[in-house]
Amino acid sequence: MYELDAAVTHAINGLAGRSAAVDFLIIWISTIGVPLLVLAVAVQWWRHTDRPHTRHVLVAAGLSFLLGLALNQLILLFIHRMRPYDGGVTNLLIARSGDPSFPSDHATATFAIAAAFLLHGMRRVGLCFVAAAMLIAFSRVYIGTHYASDVLGGALTGVIAAFAVRAVYWQGTRIDRLVTGIL
Repeated sequence: MYELDAAVTHAINGLAGRSAAVDFLIIWISTIGVPLLVLAVAVQWWRHTDRPHTRHVLVAAGLSFLLGLALNQLILLFIHRMRPYDGGVTNLLIARSGDPSFPSDHATATFAIAAAFLLHGMRRVGLCFVAAAMLIAFSRVYIGTHYASDVLGGALTGVIAAFAVRAVYWQGTRIDRLVTGIL
């Protein structure tokens, strides 16, 4: 299985270095993709369309984001996977990272947000976030900092977090009305 993962990772990372403009764009996506996605979520707080539901989904997305990253920290207690550039699988386009490779925090965060929107019935926005999450996950392999399975694992962690939040955080509860009534 490792051979397949390394081969897919190497193939995606092998696209790097062919065009300085494409490399710059992918590095940019990898670097500011998550903050831009978080900003895209946050600015919807003031949407006028179905405000209570939208705000509920935004809170659920934020909770999913945080829970997904917390789950990653638990996983890191047990799994210490070497980065692909340390194993000679990829050529790194950015600075080295000091933490283990699995799972990808970028993939976890972005897929948690996208899954939260989809699970709460905001399909159109959710699909836009899925496209952005896939692009960000791809960028992490392209720049050489993650194996393909790292971003798949991160995506799975994010989706699991969104399902967990969906199961316990319901719209219309007292806490939901309190939080979504702010501003």
